[in-house]
Amino acid sequence: MSIRSRRVVRFAAVTVSAGLAVAGGVALAGPAAAEEVPQHRGGAIATLGGLQTYDQAVVRDNGSSQQVPAGLFEMSVEGGGTLQTYCIDILNPTQKDAKYQETPWSGTSLNGNRDAGKIRWILQHSYPQVNDLAALARKAGVGSLTEQTAAAGTQVAIWRYSDGAEVDALDPQAEKLADYLYKSARGSAEPKASLTLEPPAVSGRAGERLGPVTVRTDAESVTVTQPADSAASGVKVVAKNGKAVQSAGDGSRLYFDVPKDAPDGSAALSVQASTTVPVGRAFASETRSQTQILAGSSESTVSATATADWAAEGALPALSAEKNCAESGIDITAVNKGDKPFTFRLMGFKHTIKADSSQTVTIPLQEDQPYDFTIKGPNGVENRFKGVLDCRTAGDTTGTKAQPVSEPSPASAGGTSGGGDLAETGSSTNTPMILGIAVTLVVLGGAAVFLLRKKDDPARAAAPSTSPEE
Repeated sequence: MSIRSRRVVRFAAVTVSAGLAVAGGVALAGPAAAEEVPQHRGGAIATLGGLQTYDQAVVRDNGSSQQVPAGLFEMSVEGGGTLQTYCIDILNPTQKDAKYQETPWSGTSLNGNRDAGKIRWILQHSYPQVNDLAALARKAGVGSLTEQTAAAGTQVAIWRYSDGAEVDALDPQAEKLADYLYKSARGSAEPKASLTLEPPAVSGRAGERLGPVTVRTDAESVTVTQPADSAASGVKVVAKNGKAVQSAGDGSRLYFDVPKDAPDGSAALSVQASTTVPVGRAFASETRSQTQILAGSSESTVSATATADWAAEGALPALSAEKNCAESGIDITAVNKGDKPFTFRLMGFKHTIKADSSQTVTIPLQEDQPYDFTIKGPNGVENRFKGVLDCRTAGDTTGTKAQPVSEPSPASAGGTSGGGDLAETGSSTNTPMILGIAVTLVVLGGAAVFLLRKKDDPARAAAPSTSPEE
């Protein structure tokens, strides 16, 4: 199937910005509220540098061809560390200094790609994981390889699986490497996250230990940071035995110990570690910027946060959100551990979560649609969720061809339109406007479709922009 035949129309700013700004406390994100508690599902956060080690490739599509750079990007990790990545979205642009988060495959274009495991195999068996270029050349049956041609050949092989692209390396040795990797690739499992907390939100009554929140990491240990105002509030992060926790390991269970006399409120714990991020982890941006996949990592800082909400009586929702590329939307889940139902309105629809139960609402979004919304709980706590739904590989909407470039430009990095400036095509300069529009949902025929699923496990805490109904 050609690249062009698989392109999807990309919506820049879809219809009305009032899509989520409806009764029930769903607020468009403006300046952060004092009580806003951001959620970080966990892993490395990094900023895109640019295409550092590369050679040339040729993309062919319906009888035409275009020469593009192909190779390794570099990212700087927040808190320290460096990542090397390949692109898995050849026709999308990248944004200068775009911030990326470690993301499960289910939240990217790798979702549903039956060859995703082969991409990881390529990463594990080629440059830079294999840095003995002479040995790699012998195995691939090529004369010799430089870092540049090895990176180009590896990227070409990846594009064939990630995008279904008809693409060849310009250098004959790089092309032989690409053919070897493509034909030799075998399925490989998705790597586990470098660090995450499960679930990302919990709730309960004051006087109880709220949780558990389980640490999942490949690091030897993580540092646990107590809630910011723990000295004044008395809220502590403890182990099951009630002792305060300063460090933890994979599988450790953490609890929020909330004093009985604590007023209704919320708290957040954070964990941090230094580790190498597993090869094959995907990285997605909160702006429209080309999805990346990890090829190499230095010792890097990884982190995660989890929140807790408590109240003396009434509904007790724990709120969180997660991309769901299988359903082309965002899963927003509310776990209500209270003794009263929790009711909220979303897009004109009323949803009620019974006491001691949970429910997930999948908000359908257009491909490439930015979302930036705040979810309100019953005690005034606000949770902000922000990003872009980028679940498919496709070109821009102008009909011109996208092309990776060697350095980020003010409008893009790693993907521009046919050598032209994206400001001329409109492919990326709409980003500030799009983000300003915040949450925009398409309402077809005056109705929106929501997929509601009953969750058997109340521990999966995540919630929609919600607040109790007056």
